[in-house]
Amino acid sequence: MISLSDVYGARKRVQKWARRTPMEFSHGLSTFCGGEVWLKLENQQVTGSFKIRGATNKLLLLTDEQREKGVITSSSGNHAQGIGYAARELGVKATIVVPENTPQVKIDAIRKYGVELIVEGEEYMVAERIARGIERDEGKTFVSPYNDLELIMGQATVGLEMLEDHPELDIVAVPVGGGGLASGVASVFKQATSAQVVGVQSVTSPVMYECIKKGVIHDIPLEDSYAEGLHGGIEENSVTFPICRDLIDDWVILSEKSILDAIRYMLHEHHMLIEGAGAVGPAAIMSCPEMFNGKKVGVVISGGNLSEEILKLVV
Repeated sequence: MISLSDVYGARKRVQKWARRTPMEFSHGLSTFCGGEVWLKLENQQVTGSFKIRGATNKLLLLTDEQREKGVITSSSGNHAQGIGYAARELGVKATIVVPENTPQVKIDAIRKYGVELIVEGEEYMVAERIARGIERDEGKTFVSPYNDLELIMGQATVGLEMLEDHPELDIVAVPVGGGGLASGVASVFKQATSAQVVGVQSVTSPVMYECIKKGVIHDIPLEDSYAEGLHGGIEENSVTFPICRDLIDDWVILSEKSILDAIRYMLHEHHMLIEGAGAVGPAAIMSCPEMFNGKKVGVVISGGNLSEEILKLVV
């Protein structure tokens, strides 16, 4: 797991750029499950997502030679915005490959940071292979959206802030895509508390869950998801796999309808716009209230960059 000293170091580096986001009590979700639910609002983060934390930490740790050659990454949107923002602030040239299913709102947001943007590939893993080819051909440093310990250290600062604000949490629900956020948050809580960590994924892309269940990273069929930020496979030998395998205690695998219902609930109950990946924590509570009954619950709301297409479905 990521050591607490590494997480404290990451926070010292990124605090100039990444906002310390609030934890807000949810009366509605608390009543729903019979527990005490606190929401970690990374939808209020700079760029609208937690991803800026890991991106900034990674770019700050580049060597002079790496900074000179620039970075290359692939992303479904939020990681790209984090890299774009950090690259602009730190004066690093960035090239970003996004798959063709990336919401237009995210593509528009990425472009404003002045990066070289390539929209290619039918889904995330294709975009990542394209980015890896550019890495080989041009000598740029590839910054994975999840498979990088220095990046995970930055994401772990989400868990550190949650722990400092509410050290008494019994259970923490965290979205899982490639596992960078979950690896960081779980590392913090498992070293400092006895809290249970619950990973949440969609039934259309339960890649980490299925890989852990089988005991090996492998490809599974994917379908479109309202939580596109969690969509995609895991590259071979990803550092997130053993961390999630060892530190996540339980899983909730959600229907797509439950994710859409949670986006709608958060909009009307909390007057808060959150994207599908950010809604899976509330959706887990709404789908499995008995799991959280009588518990003090921390829920990571990972981002707020909702596409106009999905917004039209919930208003």
